[in-house]
Amino acid sequence: MKDRVPVDFWFDAMCPWSWIASRWLIEASEVRPIETRWHVMSWSVLQHGRDIPQEHRGIVDEGWGPARVAIAAEQRHGNKVLGPLYTAFGTRYQNQGRILDREAIVESLREAGLPIDLADAADTEDYDAALWASHHDGMSRVGYEVGTPVIAIRGVAFFGPVISPIPRGEAAGTLYDGISALASVDGFFELKRSRTRPPLVD
Repeated sequence: MKDRVPVDFWFDAMCPWSWIASRWLIEASEVRPIETRWHVMSWSVLQHGRDIPQEHRGIVDEGWGPARVAIAAEQRHGNKVLGPLYTAFGTRYQNQGRILDREAIVESLREAGLPIDLADAADTEDYDAALWASHHDGMSRVGYEVGTPVIAIRGVAFFGPVISPIPRGEAAGTLYDGISALASVDGFFELKRSRTRPPLVD
């Protein structure tokens, strides 16, 4: 296959829209010459210091642990480990409906072939500077009025795509083609319509 196009993707382990988009990108990489580079962003970082509704406070508080563990894994073992670790997190949280507590984090680390002592990072601020830097690297490309996910194709970044359900096979490739085409247009900023269905994560 010809040289693969680098596609950078910033994920939050708790966000269903990020999960759907990430599974689409994996599908697209099977039918298009894409090399995905995974990066951590964090809804918890995004909401830090903001007055948010109480019903959202739980997910913000829970999000620190997996984000810190992912950054610790990248810092210690390189960027390549993020894809498998994110998949392990998402399978448990998005598909199985589990909380990403220490037990789930340890299981995820083991599945991704990583040392389970990385789970200790969930409860410390040791890697927070790197977490904030990774988050802001993604957000600074698209602006701070949006959230997760963020995708960059050949250096041109967008918030999204926000899709449901997950496109599969050639449909995934067609969506990638469209986003890639938009990324090639100087000055293109936004397309949007109201969502009419919930995130279908399977």
